[in-house]
Amino acid sequence: MAKVIQIRDVPDDVHEALAKAAEAERLSLNRYVLRELEHLARRAEVVELNARVITETRARVRRKVARENILAALQEGREE
Repeated sequence: MAKVIQIRDVPDDVHEALAKAAEAERLSLNRYVLRELEHLARRAEVVELNARVITETRARVRRKVARENILAALQEGREE
């Protein structure tokens, strides 16, 4: 079931920027903000998953592995 989120005290300039961005994409402000929240939520899930993979990889190799090396390997795997 869909939930309602109400955001108070949005600064005028932020509201105006969001409204302009929504208008530029021919979306309602509500739909635009919902889409942006969906993107933010997915990004947070990816960050959490990457952190878990890094932790598990370090535990498996039993030494510190550079985060950048693990993320590069993940990206290579995704491209294959």
